[in-house]
Amino acid sequence: MSNLPRVSSGSPYEKRYGFCRAVRTGDRILVAGTAPIDASGGCPDDAAGQARLCFEIVERALAELGATNGHVVRTRMLLVDAADADAVGSVHGEFYGAAPPVSTMVVIGGLLDPRWRVEVEAEAYVSS
Repeated sequence: MSNLPRVSSGSPYEKRYGFCRAVRTGDRILVAGTAPIDASGGCPDDAAGQARLCFEIVERALAELGATNGHVVRTRMLLVDAADADAVGSVHGEFYGAAPPVSTMVVIGGLLDPRWRVEVEAEAYVSS
């Protein structure tokens, strides 16, 4: 088993599907697709609220591995409805506007839970 630093966010899917929220390998931190699941297993109804929750979960995972939002160099936002782009993009700007990463926003056919409107991935670089 690898001894790379890993963190869990407590998502019920992590243990069931065999993945962690984030892993650090050297100067790189990779954050898995992060859905808007709160501690009770629920999620906000609106796209902006869901995006905010996703970015907060990402932010906590980064912090556990020694990084901040300022270290994020790439984000991916998966949307189920193009009409949510401005809401999600605006929240992205709140979290990353001070040090904008490269970013991709894609509209897809659906996510694992039909309540989810957005899922987010991130990559960070922390120089030693």
